[in-house]
Amino acid sequence: MRIRSLISAGIAFAFGLGLTAAPASAQPQTWKVQTSMVAGDSYYTMLQDHWLDRLSAMTGGQIKIELTPIGSVVPHTETMNAISQGILQGDFTSTTYFAGRDKVFALMGDLISGYDTPLQLTMFCYHGGGREILQEAVDKYTGGTVQVVGCGAIAKEALVSKAKIATLADMKGKKIRSPEGLAAEVFRRAGASPVAMPPSETYTALDKGVVDAADNSSYTMDKSSGMHKVAKFPIYPGIHSMPIIQFTVNKAIWNKLTPQLQKAVDAWYIAAIYDMTMRNELQDRLNVAADMADKSSGITIIDWSQADRDGLRAIAAGAWKDFAEGSPLAKKAYDANIAFMQKMGLLAK
Repeated sequence: MRIRSLISAGIAFAFGLGLTAAPASAQPQTWKVQTSMVAGDSYYTMLQDHWLDRLSAMTGGQIKIELTPIGSVVPHTETMNAISQGILQGDFTSTTYFAGRDKVFALMGDLISGYDTPLQLTMFCYHGGGREILQEAVDKYTGGTVQVVGCGAIAKEALVSKAKIATLADMKGKKIRSPEGLAAEVFRRAGASPVAMPPSETYTALDKGVVDAADNSSYTMDKSSGMHKVAKFPIYPGIHSMPIIQFTVNKAIWNKLTPQLQKAVDAWYIAAIYDMTMRNELQDRLNVAADMADKSSGITIIDWSQADRDGLRAIAAGAWKDFAEGSPLAKKAYDANIAFMQKMGLLAK
């Protein structure tokens, strides 16, 4: 409860900072910002309903955002270029979408089985060098034309499962739907058999027994999409994916803002991420409690021991290290994450 109180106080402070710090200027701006979210999903709705008006208020009406869903202006992997070229003014998107350009975006975007909570990963972004490394990576691929305003995690995804995977040892031999790359390698090293398939095929694959479990989404999103009707042993809190959501804007536009407006936008992003984290966790917990109370659902919530979670992290650390080879920026991201986890007591020195 103490951590939640501090976060709430931080949001109140950030909101107040924006209201008092942002001066009026001659030309109000509307930024077209593409997200990695589908219109109507929980994250998109949170931003739309609770945070767009606040940015306008925190900047004295000088900056507004026109939010657009995934793929609405450019393909989801091309927002970086679109911002650089001025087609978009910004993105609020998953960093992993740029992993095809450099492995640094995979390690920065979703360090599979790394941190236990979204707050820890957001702390790495702001106090472990994460934001600076992400800026360096973005600079390399945009010629210094895109500004990283912030990065942080909203949720750790639950693992939706048809099989009872109660321990790390239980992963051996299980077929798990997984995106290719780092996630698949971590599952493989843990003894599972990763299966690559589009998210749209996950429900049918679980229903027909093609896979035993799936890297899919948060507990709430899995429930809303009906996954728990066919997969009765979800692992919550999750053990694997916790994607970073970045906020980047065109650097020329950013540089024209007053320092006070820049601080207000920075404070807005941090407050929005913390608030979305709390809203998502609250909804997850409400859904978990409801499913545990409803004996007719047949759902059994699996919560791994800390020892098993630590064991999977140790396995994953070997995959992170090998994955970082060949990319100096990925190696830099790996080293920074390891140093921060050791400082936090998540990994042994």
